[in-house]
Amino acid sequence: MALALRPPVLRERDFRRFFIGYATSLFGSSMASVALAFAILETGGGGTELGLVLAARILPLVLVLLAGGVLTDRWGSRQVMLAADVTRCLSQAGLALALLGGDPHMATLIALVAVWGAAEALFTPALDALVPRIVRRDALSDGNALLGVARSAASIAGPALAGVITAAAGASAVLAVDAVSYGVSVIALLLLPRTVRDAGPASSFVAELREGWTEFRSRTWLWVTSVHVCLFNLLVWAPFLVLGPLVAQRDLGGPASWGLVMALYGAGAVAGGLAMLGRRPRRPLFVGTAATLGWAMPSAALAAGLPLPWICAAALTAGAGSSVCGTLYTTVTQSQVPPGALARVSAYGAFGAFALGPVGLAAAGPVSVLVGVGGVLGFGAVWQLAAVAVVLTLPAVRAALQQPGMTTPAPGGNRDASTPSPSS
Repeated sequence: MALALRPPVLRERDFRRFFIGYATSLFGSSMASVALAFAILETGGGGTELGLVLAARILPLVLVLLAGGVLTDRWGSRQVMLAADVTRCLSQAGLALALLGGDPHMATLIALVAVWGAAEALFTPALDALVPRIVRRDALSDGNALLGVARSAASIAGPALAGVITAAAGASAVLAVDAVSYGVSVIALLLLPRTVRDAGPASSFVAELREGWTEFRSRTWLWVTSVHVCLFNLLVWAPFLVLGPLVAQRDLGGPASWGLVMALYGAGAVAGGLAMLGRRPRRPLFVGTAATLGWAMPSAALAAGLPLPWICAAALTAGAGSSVCGTLYTTVTQSQVPPGALARVSAYGAFGAFALGPVGLAAAGPVSVLVGVGGVLGFGAVWQLAAVAVVLTLPAVRAALQQPGMTTPAPGGNRDASTPSPSS
């Protein structure tokens, strides 16, 4: 219990500073999405307008990810993250001002949200590259687990608070708070040591992309687990997000029931992250992949028509498995990929995870008309069970891969530009 309440990794000054800033910005951004949606609806927009704004964030996120990986490996993670958070701070301040008048131009909202998504794409691979610099190698797993806990906690508390603030002061107030939260993150990043390029002499953008791809595809465990997560998003998670609310509306009592299911998913993710603190599985890839069995449970429970308590329990289990998987996959990647290519490799993994998600979201409804809601959700559950079984049989995943980072570097090592980066 004491370990979970005060993890030793928080004694690391640089990580502690970054964690405070990152958690603050997460909380702000989790509120912003809810407030922006209500603002569009309250100013006369409908599903089409809301869909355009949501797409305006997702599309740049997908398109800019690989560029974010190249720029991070070229310029340094801290510098790229600073640029990303300054940009996000300004974009959210712009959104707050645009909504303050009560009748924003849709083109303005779309443009600002697109900038928000592009900056998020820069930040995402840089985050994976930064963590090994501010955490000792033997504490990487704890650092990643704690960051996952922050993300999950924000996803629960942020939307709830956003609803309250939006009702009391309007959506512009929430977006102003989000802008301030990114400002806090900028301050935290400024307090970190400057990072520099680990890779060799600068080459062309395309050449650096190819180098990152070579690193990515040369590790069977890496591209296999990435494909596993990609197909999960396409066949399991996207249909669950689209069809789950329909089942809740039809059979479970409406939006309140669905909100409870998603809240328990987040609570499970928090619990799973806390449970990972201090734990070092001998075969992290095997354990992480096995944990993704939980992803099949919510879809299976909905497809089987189980009562709400069983669906909530399934969501809780899936959330816990998501944290375990995310923590272990990220830690192994950070430990096994050379620092000079880590951001590009992370970008390829994130690109794969995001790329087919919109396809799944768009296809879930039409396919359910043909085969039924239960058929789509049931297929997703069966797919996930079969996929996990296949991945676990692969030698690269099954092998007794001792989690890297079991030795502690010298005090102050692997922290900033004046010290060498962790070896792969």
